[in-house]
Order: sequence, then C-alpha cells, then structure tokens
Amino acid sequence: QVQLVESGGGLVQPGGSLRLSCAASGNIFSNNVMGWYRQAPGKERELVANIRNGGSTDYADSVKGRFTISRDNAKTTVYLQMNTLKPEDSAVYYCRYRRIIGSLYFDNSWGQGTQVTVSS
Repeated sequence: QVQLVESGGGLVQPGGSLRLSCAASGNIFSNNVMGWYRQAPGKERELVANIRNGGSTDYADSVKGRFTISRDNAKTTVYLQMNTLKPEDSAVYYCRYRRIIGSLYFDNSWGQGTQVTVSS
C-alpha cells in the first residue's frame, strides 16, 4: 500500500503560478509511474501529467508548455509546476501512483486531492 499526500493548492489569479507537491510513502516499487489528475465540478477526472521512474513524461494537450512535472532524486515526491494558469485549470488535483510490471499497472493509489482555483 502506498500513501500519497498532496499540498500546494490554493487561490491564484489568472496568469499566476502554483506548485503542487505529492509525497509518497509506504511500499514503493522502483518501477512506477506517478502523475497528476484533475476533476472539475460536473466533469470526469482527467490526466494532467505523468512521470515514470526513468524520467519520461506525458502531458495533456491543454497544459503543454505551461505545466511541468518533475520528481526528486529519491523519486518519492512528485511536483507539478503550473504557470500561466487559466480559469479553466480550476479543479481538484489528485496525485496517483501505479506500479509497473511489463505493460501492466498494479497497486493503484490516489491522494486525497488539493483544490486549485484560478479566479480574479
């Protein structure tokens, strides 16, 4: 079991920046992917960005060039740097961990979520 604790959300004006953090603890396997997802009211949860232990990343088209996902050297904390924020970025942001074995994913874990609100 992996526990995830997010922090860094809040209220920011359009064009501003925020950095989210997700600290993982517990039974973390080295071959994994961690990522950020978001869910706005009335909408489905969607991928924002993923990062694998090797460093490869994926981004939603809507955030490319504005958001950057990274992880620390111990690979137990994942960050999401969000720049040039727009009102449509407002959502609850969730951290996710999955263990990778071959082409399959196991041990899916979610954080409790952190609210990001972009408004003037």
